[in-house]
Parts: sequence; structure tokens; C-alpha cells
Amino acid sequence: LVAGNSYIYEGRSTNASDISLTWDGKYLYSGRSTTANKIVCGFDGKRIYKGRSTNSSDILLTWDGEYLYQGRSTTASNILYHWKDKRIYKGRSTNSSDILFTIDDKYIYEGRSTTASDIQFTLSGKIPVALLIMLLCW
Repeated sequence: LVAGNSYIYEGRSTNASDISLTWDGKYLYSGRSTTANKIVCGFDGKRIYKGRSTNSSDILLTWDGEYLYQGRSTTASNILYHWKDKRIYKGRSTNSSDILFTIDDKYIYEGRSTTASDIQFTLSGKIPVALLIMLLCW
């Protein structure tokens, strides 16, 4: 494992063999390799791009710190997910019935649970919420 990289592990594991994704601060990679052919997407803090591209035509999603939008638009009609109080909601909702995932500093839980049996992934390091939402929901 490389110092400075952040990792997403399957379930409650922190074994290197269970790394699903690696974040190096610019790109998200499939697995633990950080070779160019493993790049899933790039993120500049506001926009998620397809692969290594930074071309505006390759913007997949836009993030404003609370909402994740489809494509380049930040109009309400393009809101896909809402981030509030460590929870991911469908669309613009804040209804508890629309909670898809709960995320704390170490774990991603299914729904509004924080029960160990509902842990889907384990986090190591800091991974932007926008990327987590994309990975989990989009």
C-alpha cells in the first residue's frame, strides 16, 4: 500500500487483497493498482470526469458539496443525490425512507443503519464524498 493513497475495502476487511478502489487525490482506480489503465474517473473537487479526461464533454457528474448532479448542470432538475448529516439520499429528498447509505469516518453502511452487519465497505484515508456517492449509487 502506498502512503498518501486512500482505499475502499469490501465489507469490514482491511486486507490489501480486499481493496476495491484506490484514490490518489486526483484519480480513482479500480483495485489497488495506480496504473493509467485502471483509472475509473478523475475528480477536481467539483466535477467528476470520465477516465483521465478533463474535457468538459467528459464531465459525468457535478458536485456542490451537498448535491450531486447529472453532467455539467447544477439545476434542481438534474439533482441525482443529496448528502446531508453523513447520509446519502435519493434526489433532493431528506426523508428517512430515501436514505440509501450512511457514511462515517471508517465505514459505509446500507440505508440508515450503523450496525456492523450492515457495513458494505471500509474506508482507509480520505475519499471525497462525491466519489463515494458516485460509486455507491450511480
